[in-house]
Amino acid sequence: MTNIIGLTGGIGSGKSTIAEYFASLGVPVYIADDEAKKILYTPEVSSEIKKAFGDAALTNGIPDRKKIAQIVFNDPEKLKILNSIIHPKVSMHFKDWVHNNSSAKFVIKEAAILFESGSYKDCDEIILVTAPVEERILRVMKRDNITRHQVFERMKNQWSDDQKAVLSNYIIDNTELDSAKAQAYSIFKHLTSKDLQGC
Repeated sequence: MTNIIGLTGGIGSGKSTIAEYFASLGVPVYIADDEAKKILYTPEVSSEIKKAFGDAALTNGIPDRKKIAQIVFNDPEKLKILNSIIHPKVSMHFKDWVHNNSSAKFVIKEAAILFESGSYKDCDEIILVTAPVEERILRVMKRDNITRHQVFERMKNQWSDDQKAVLSNYIIDNTELDSAKAQAYSIFKHLTSKDLQGC
């Protein structure tokens, strides 16, 4: 039986970089956010988005991620609606993906809102990637070319590291990348050598 290792972290923590590192070690890695973006443009979901948010969420009849983000990030109820449209479909896609990678001892599911969506409950163990809040803010401002206020607005919709840490099995401090990779390699060796059954 293939075990599922959740990998998460707050915005700007560098979880995607750590996911890429695990992939370089030969671990099958599922990037939930990438799959959610693909699902957003399917005819079925496009129709649901239009029904839920109207033409304000579309550009030329196609869901516009920037417009949708502006609609939901300041409105918890609308964010819940968006998640209720997207996440069940991502969950179904992930189950098929796990089946297709059933020969692996373990796979990694990288998701920004692993805890917030409740999908952490489907994981056997969880890795949390952390970094100082100020460092995360600066990374996201530079990466997405947005203001400090906009970063805070996004952070408001995520659990704090303290909340996540309570439910995590491993924590990687990604203040410095080489150190973070060394921590990730240690976790990789541990997961590779241990008997994960029954976790």
